Amino acid sequence: MTQNIRLGPQENKLLFSLEMKKMSIITFNDIRNILKGTDSAIWNVIEGLKKKKRLQEIENGKYLLVPARSGPDGNWSEDPWLIVPQLIDEYYVAFWTAMSFWDMTEQIPYTIFVATPKRKKKRILKFGNQKFQFVTISKKKFFGYIEEKIGKNHSFNIASREKTIVDGLTHPEYCGGIVEVTKAMWNSRKEVDWNKVLDMSKKIKINVVLRRLGYLLTVLDIENDVANKIKKEITRYPYQFLDPSTEKNRISYSKEFGLILNRTKEELVSWRDY
Repeated sequence: MTQNIRLGPQENKLLFSLEMKKMSIITFNDIRNILKGTDSAIWNVIEGLKKKKRLQEIENGKYLLVPARSGPDGNWSEDPWLIVPQLIDEYYVAFWTAMSFWDMTEQIPYTIFVATPKRKKKRILKFGNQKFQFVTISKKKFFGYIEEKIGKNHSFNIASREKTIVDGLTHPEYCGGIVEVTKAMWNSRKEVDWNKVLDMSKKIKINVVLRRLGYLLTVLDIENDVANKIKKEITRYPYQFLDPSTEKNRISYSKEFGLILNRTKEELVSWRDY
């Protein structure tokens, strides 16, 4: 199905050039290099194509090409893995999105979570039916990602399985909560190098992450040797919440791991009933 919309010569030239070059994310400068006109004339072309739903504005000065096959409504979603590298330089796909990518959860989050040490003016970008959320993390946490290929010519950065778990234990609020992180740990228990998870947890130097890791390994009854190592690693502490993403109601304490348990063991493994 193609759009039955009349296009001007400059609009046709731009769309033809972009599709020939297989460019889906473009900037104002990309468009200027193709059309070679004045800035005001180029803005007119851009605004015309936005009204005709052939360009979507992602953020100021960046646009998504909407192909004709999207239909008359221009309802189009580009592969998010192609879009993210165009939005920010230092990044990796993280949290619930990475959990979904690695099949740690059956949930498909609507939001694409992106970890970055750079602070973006707009933390949330929405265009079409896609939503990107940028989570600023410190430099000491910005590691543990790998490069994944998309076809022959494209790639994107994503947290490794091990770093996905560590990030989830650090920020369960971006992963659907600690119950979802617990499920991810169980689902990936055979693919994950748990000693790497332990090393990464120590590297970020956030003591509560070690405690959450040890406690959840104990609840799941997996990797008992790693849990025992953690018991020797954790230092004196004020008690902290197991799940900071939910209500701060105390259910009980884990003296072993220095946690305020605001989730019951039954809640943590409730997904096993499905």
